[in-house]
Amino acid sequence: MSAPNVNAQESYYVPAQSSWPILASFAMFLLAFGAGTTINGLSGKADGTFGVVLLMLGALLMVGILVGWFSHVIHESRAGLYSPQMDRSFRWGMSWFIFSEVMFFAAFFGALFYVRNLAVPWLGGEGDKGVSQMLWPGFTAEWPLMNPPDAAQFAGPRAIVDPWHIPLLNTVLLVTSSFTVTLAHHALLKDKRAMVALWLTATIALGAIFIGFQAYEYVHAYNDLGLTLNAGIYGATFFILTGFHGLHVTLGTLMLIIILLRILKGHFDSRHHFGFEAVAWYWHFVDVVWIGLFLFVYVF
Repeated sequence: MSAPNVNAQESYYVPAQSSWPILASFAMFLLAFGAGTTINGLSGKADGTFGVVLLMLGALLMVGILVGWFSHVIHESRAGLYSPQMDRSFRWGMSWFIFSEVMFFAAFFGALFYVRNLAVPWLGGEGDKGVSQMLWPGFTAEWPLMNPPDAAQFAGPRAIVDPWHIPLLNTVLLVTSSFTVTLAHHALLKDKRAMVALWLTATIALGAIFIGFQAYEYVHAYNDLGLTLNAGIYGATFFILTGFHGLHVTLGTLMLIIILLRILKGHFDSRHHFGFEAVAWYWHFVDVVWIGLFLFVYVF
């Protein structure tokens, strides 16, 4: 048997031990503990500043960790330390991350469908669980739930958000941004860096406008429509789904800004640009989720 050809084997970069993961875990603990303390009013002080301080400290620490950690990764990539096998590992890692995000939103969509198709009809006396109507006699099952059964504690919203104004406009913005980020990718494949920067800038602008419109919609919903987190199950599901999506759009926009800065610094080429691809995958995922939100939260 002949000896294996060592030079034909792919090299695999094994990074040195790093403190970034344990620091990130600590920052996430501060974020979760601070958020839970703030939301549930468990700060132990009248002004409730303790939970807010923990939340902000965790957020600032996480930002610093991400900047340092990804700067380290970028330096390793620019130094040529990553092999094709490492590139495949990154792709698998990003794929599993997006899959976990799909499951994250699937849980909330599942809660929405359970409430509107099962729980609310049961409370209205429908089906085998109709005996639960004994809890709220005279309750009328409808969706959106404008008159919750316990109206004394959870007053329903006065009105719902019109889907054919800001939500429709935001849908157009995000769908358009999917095309612009794809055009940026095609330009990068042809090493047309000026066009990459142009289309990325357009994508970032569309994302920022979306965030601005959603913030305006939230203010309008709270102040004019009575649609809040306390407006029964409809208000809770509305803000949980749209709020988490808005957070993902914000993170995606920041990621696109970082990619644009790297493009302007001369990073990436037509063959090596997985950092760009990973952010583009994430952005397409965010766009698809919004289409589901527009249909099942706003329209139907």
